[in-house]
Amino acid sequence: MALIGRFNSLQVTKHTDFGLYLDGGADGEILLPRRYVPKDQPVEPGDWLNVFVYLDSEDRLIATTQKPKVQVGGFASLKVVEINRVGLFLDWGLPKDLLLPHSEEKRPLQVGDYCVVHVYLDKRTRRITATARLDRYLDQVPPRYAPGQAVDLLVVERTDLGYKAIIEGQHWGLIHKNEVFKFVRNGMREQGFIKEIRPDGKISLSLQPVGQQAVAGLGEQIIAALKAEGGVLHLSDKSPPELISQRFGVSKGNFKKAIGGLFKQGLIRIEEDRIELL
Repeated sequence: MALIGRFNSLQVTKHTDFGLYLDGGADGEILLPRRYVPKDQPVEPGDWLNVFVYLDSEDRLIATTQKPKVQVGGFASLKVVEINRVGLFLDWGLPKDLLLPHSEEKRPLQVGDYCVVHVYLDKRTRRITATARLDRYLDQVPPRYAPGQAVDLLVVERTDLGYKAIIEGQHWGLIHKNEVFKFVRNGMREQGFIKEIRPDGKISLSLQPVGQQAVAGLGEQIIAALKAEGGVLHLSDKSPPELISQRFGVSKGNFKKAIGGLFKQGLIRIEEDRIELL
């Protein structure tokens, strides 16, 4: 049986003028329309193809070699392209738009808005469906991250405390305001780092490496930059955070720690508007 809403490796059973038929097991043969048949390789009965399986406008199983922006079980930020009495329709990269029923909205949306959704398979209709009600799909298992661990993040929404983000498609986390040193918006995918897992299970995140390892690595970058620029870098502990982030992609706090460490080692001199290599 083919997995609806996911990529499947299926075997070609026969050619037709309008495409290929693939073996869908208990689901029978599944059509791969001619326009999606690979042009850069010969495809014959018995060959295997990696295809995405979903339902067409008449709720028949169909295959495509196009890559959607999200599979069943995943999270993504998608654009609203149409709204009617049934629900909202989202652009997920395939000809048939993805349905977000009105009952699965979390806030009112307009055409052109982006919304972070989870994609699931409706058990009754077998239709691929989106929901903006994310809580029921997150924090289902205890977090097993280590402080300092690099993780994939999907930024979901801004709050008074900072930005809520989904960690590795499994848990909620929070990027606190003081950890936001560069442009961040809802729907962005970023690499982040586990800063702390609190006793209550809540997870604090950082957009830069944390701990002594981060400062040591940054110190090496600063020394390399000083050598590349003749021993003088026009940044100091008085520089605006934006300039520091633009140059090194870190917060001002971590930059100050790094140059403080280099100063204590006798490697640099810190002036009002610059640092100099000794």
